Amino acid sequence: MEICVGKRSFVNGIILVLMLILILLCHSVCKTHSINCSIYDPLPVPHEYYQPGDLVIGEIVSQVVIMSDKLTFTKPPTETLIDEPVSLPKNYQHVLALAFAVKEINENPNILSNISLGFRILNSYYTAKMTYKATLSLLSVQQTFVPNFKCHTQNNLIALIGGCISEVSANMAIVSAIHKTPQLTYGSFLPVQGTKRLFPFLYQMVPSESHQHKGLVQLLQHFKWTWIGLLAVDDDKGDRFLQTIVPLLSQNYVCYDFIVRIPKWGFVDELLELGFESLKSFIIAFGRKANVVFIYGEPPSFMILRIMLLTAPYYSSPIQGRVWLVTSHWDFASQSLQKQLDIQTFHGSMTFTVHSNQLVGFHDFIQMIRPSWAQRDGFIEDFWEQSFSCSLKMSKGQKEEKEESCTGEEKLESIPGLLFEMKMTGHSYSVCNAVYAVAHALNAMYKSHSKHRRQGGDRLAFQNIESWQVHPFLKDIAINNSAGDTVRFDENGEQVTGFDVTNWLMFANGSLVRVKVGRLEPQAPLGKELTIHDDRIVWHPSFNQVLPVSLCNDYCHPGYSKKKKEGEKFCCYDCVLCPEGTVSLQKDMDACTKCPEDQYPSKDHSQCIPKVLCFLSYTENLGIILVTLAIFFSFITMLVLRSFMKHRDTPIAKANNQTLTYSLLISLLLCFLSTLLFIGQPGEETCLLRQMVFGIVFSVALSCVLAKTVTVVLAFMATKPGSGMRKWVGKRLAKSIVLICTFIQAGICILWLSTSPPFPGSDMHSLNGEIILECNEGSATMFYCVLGYMGSLAVISFIVAFSARKLPDSFNEAKFITFSMLVFCSVWLSFVPTYMSTKGKYMVAVEIFSILCSSAGLLGCIFFPKCYIILFRPDLNSREQIMARKSERM
Repeated sequence: MEICVGKRSFVNGIILVLMLILILLCHSVCKTHSINCSIYDPLPVPHEYYQPGDLVIGEIVSQVVIMSDKLTFTKPPTETLIDEPVSLPKNYQHVLALAFAVKEINENPNILSNISLGFRILNSYYTAKMTYKATLSLLSVQQTFVPNFKCHTQNNLIALIGGCISEVSANMAIVSAIHKTPQLTYGSFLPVQGTKRLFPFLYQMVPSESHQHKGLVQLLQHFKWTWIGLLAVDDDKGDRFLQTIVPLLSQNYVCYDFIVRIPKWGFVDELLELGFESLKSFIIAFGRKANVVFIYGEPPSFMILRIMLLTAPYYSSPIQGRVWLVTSHWDFASQSLQKQLDIQTFHGSMTFTVHSNQLVGFHDFIQMIRPSWAQRDGFIEDFWEQSFSCSLKMSKGQKEEKEESCTGEEKLESIPGLLFEMKMTGHSYSVCNAVYAVAHALNAMYKSHSKHRRQGGDRLAFQNIESWQVHPFLKDIAINNSAGDTVRFDENGEQVTGFDVTNWLMFANGSLVRVKVGRLEPQAPLGKELTIHDDRIVWHPSFNQVLPVSLCNDYCHPGYSKKKKEGEKFCCYDCVLCPEGTVSLQKDMDACTKCPEDQYPSKDHSQCIPKVLCFLSYTENLGIILVTLAIFFSFITMLVLRSFMKHRDTPIAKANNQTLTYSLLISLLLCFLSTLLFIGQPGEETCLLRQMVFGIVFSVALSCVLAKTVTVVLAFMATKPGSGMRKWVGKRLAKSIVLICTFIQAGICILWLSTSPPFPGSDMHSLNGEIILECNEGSATMFYCVLGYMGSLAVISFIVAFSARKLPDSFNEAKFITFSMLVFCSVWLSFVPTYMSTKGKYMVAVEIFSILCSSAGLLGCIFFPKCYIILFRPDLNSREQIMARKSERM
């Protein structure tokens, strides 16, 4: 591969040097002989193609005239400089398109059945002088340049068609507007303020340039290209383009990396001077980052650009592959001298081309073309010789020894696509549509005049019609061509059509392939004008068929956001990591965002992860442990209750009111079981019950402890002689204490339920990555009132028990209650700060643990010593032992 590339570069270099030598030689000859090296022609207009119309009815012959764009170096009348012109063979298809369209119309009996169209085709030479001269010659007597005089009626000019580039069209429009002749331009036409007022008879077969600018922006946005290069021809058109496109790009967040002006094609000495002046800036620009380059120019600019691209590697490193974007003005065409130059630099280019279809019969028509096919075709000889690199002038003795002769039977299919294409191009398609539009307008006019004659109106001879009279019919034309496309004009005189997005494939042998990869429809709804089929696009080989990236800097990956660089364009930025708690989910995010409430950022801040539902479950280890403890203590409590019931007739079981003992044990059992309401996913029922059941049951237990303590104290005080406390000793007082204390707590709970009851809720912010499913207490005040009331009962019980701890008692009841209340108060005093400092399921676990510990403390301190005597020391569980211990204490 390396050897092949080297050989190709060497051959290209030799070709380039030979071209430059040829141009310098021409320039030197002109200077030596004092010859003006401009384009000059003494004849009315050289390279004329003329076919007279057939007189079918009366004296009417309507002509349609096209201005063809061919670049030609011609000779003055007295000097011989270059015997053969150097032209663009590709533009010859426009000539053939006109001839084909006229032929189709003349053979169609439904259109102008009694009238035949004729046409003249003249050359503009890409210069204003020759364009004016050609246009004026159409208004003159044939073969005599006398504008505004008509000496015969067989050649009645009806319309002008042309040109392919904006400058030619504009120069033609100046003359055609004066004579009110309809002009249908099949190339671009620069939008000038007041165009319709200045040129009311101008019709554009190509939509406005502004549509292509908007399409370009949408194309850049589609591929996310924000850093591009701009190439514009160095003239007024290029200035106007840059004034329009630069703000438009900025408004759509696209920046330009560089702007290079392409020299405008002119005279030989100007070409050399401007080309080498621009080459340095061209090389510097293409060493920058932009992989996408948008070109604004017309066919002559393409020739200059090819020379600059070919010359650049000899001054610097080779220019790497780029994605070239161009508008419909551009066509990849070549002069015959350039056809051997490598054009693969433009492989994968994308252009907005004028919408086209293949007209039935056109391919067969051009295959019949031969050098002798028309006697007055002034273009075919040059086209044939330039395309096939041969000579048709053997009979005239002008053939050089080394020049191959043409047979006239060469096949057009063998011509490289740079010189000629067999398929109809967008501009040729527009030429055909222009001819169809004029023909149908004439047909409508003819029918209108025939109708007037039948109705006996004013007779208007059709042969005396003026070109301006076609305008009303042309303006309202709406027809379908043979390809099925509609041809009509809008209120601005622009054809209602769109553009094809074309992907160009260039090959080493000079052939090229157009691939339609999308469509630009200016009339489509906003935002849907551009359609792209990405799977059809072929990129330049340097991109390895991967979507090219054209940015000022690399993408900011997910997890990072853009930060503007000071002193740089807004398309250039640094990438900074997203702050804590935020994410960026896509590339090149302007700012990091927060995740939805039910999600949280990943560690790299590149995605939002769904939060895990968090609650104390029966299936997790902590839940299993707490459930096991609750069931274990419940089982122990039931065993204690059973033991007391079994030994209810013993002194220990009878002491201190059996009812209080059973009530206390049952309430402790319910306290242990109430913890099961705190485990599992919170629901409406569990949230309502858990705190209420816990508060009321625990209040019953504390009330029983308080009643036991009060009973012990009153019983001791009642044993004193003359004491008035004897009447208070009994079961009624104990029951009253339990009921009153319990009803107070129940009243608090009822008030809580009626005002702001607990309900299921979720906390999404306390723990990162978790959604805490919890019971919202509704009113924190009421919750702490319930806890506070239980605490006050515990404190009162502790105080009473502590004061009675030294009273004589066979079983040290007061001391055991004191210890139990000490444990209870210690647990719940430590509960409050611990509960406030924990989150989620651990907060619930703290409350469960506090309930279990405090309940177990009451069970153990009050009932363990008694169970020990009942089960293991029955000898101490007798009346004699009780009385003996009492007497010992006294």
